[in-house]
Amino acid sequence: MKHDILIAGVGGQGILTIATILGRAAVREGLHLKQCEVHGMAQRGGAVYSHMRLSSGAIWSDMIPCGGADMLIAMEPMEALRYAAWLAPEGWLIANEEPVVNIPDYPEPERVHAEIRARPRHVLFNATELATKAGASRAANVALLGAASYFMQMPAAAFEQAIADQFASKGDKVVGANLAVFKAARELAESRAAK
Repeated sequence: MKHDILIAGVGGQGILTIATILGRAAVREGLHLKQCEVHGMAQRGGAVYSHMRLSSGAIWSDMIPCGGADMLIAMEPMEALRYAAWLAPEGWLIANEEPVVNIPDYPEPERVHAEIRARPRHVLFNATELATKAGASRAANVALLGAASYFMQMPAAAFEQAIADQFASKGDKVVGANLAVFKAARELAESRAAK
């Protein structure tokens, strides 16, 4: 089993939280993992991405080769396009459709969405809206992880325990809300994959 996952977005969107939860779930399942990350301008709005390599066997490098990612999880649609070249031809693109307009010439969101939809294996949805409806408005990152988890060879329970561990210090209400977001997004991905 192998999953090479690139997680991308802008500072403050929870990219590193996704990476941490993924890492915890992988360790729980006895997998090997390597991770590297780039913090961009190290501030809100700067580019942030993380390479996560999970495998049942040894992993020699923490960097995913361009064109070799099994999955791209993008917190923002332009970031999905920026890193799309990293995806393998059969890779999954999981993206939030809500843009972060942090440049003056940001393209029309519908044009960006159309380019994402042109990819054969994608799940594009409003993760922010889903998270808000499920009771955790700041958990769009967990929503994207929930959708992505459906396409990974790890049980949902491993992710759920990792989410509970990640947010335990914030109390049962926060843990419960994040678990609800995760489950709702996983169900959404399952329904989209069935089409």
